[in-house]
Amino acid sequence: MLGFIFNRRKLLKDIKLLGKWGERQCEKFLKQKGLKTLTRNYACNAGEIDLIMVAPDHAIVFVEVKTRADEDFTPTETVVNKTKIDKMTKTARYFLSVNEIQNRPYRFDIVTVTLGQRGPAEIRHYKNAFLR
Repeated sequence: MLGFIFNRRKLLKDIKLLGKWGERQCEKFLKQKGLKTLTRNYACNAGEIDLIMVAPDHAIVFVEVKTRADEDFTPTETVVNKTKIDKMTKTARYFLSVNEIQNRPYRFDIVTVTLGQRGPAEIRHYKNAFLR
């Protein structure tokens, strides 16, 4: 228990560490739902995608992870704006093209991870969060 308190304090002080921690929590969460990881932090000139996974129905899932210490000012999911959606869409199309993936369903999910001051982190999964 004391280790978790120490880690929480450390996470709350370091935004990059918090983001990486959130991505790991998200990946574990989605794996429990039956998804399999293809790659993490995929980047190209068009942008970056936090996680690319395969769903049990064989759909490719492009995941944007948003991690916050709390939601005092704005809900975490509202920070995925049109610019981010456009970049994710272009990056996903590039990924599909480079890997010669055709005629396969795909979707864009958003997962929010909120650490909070105490208790377990809150994870929310928005499946098919936006259209391409």
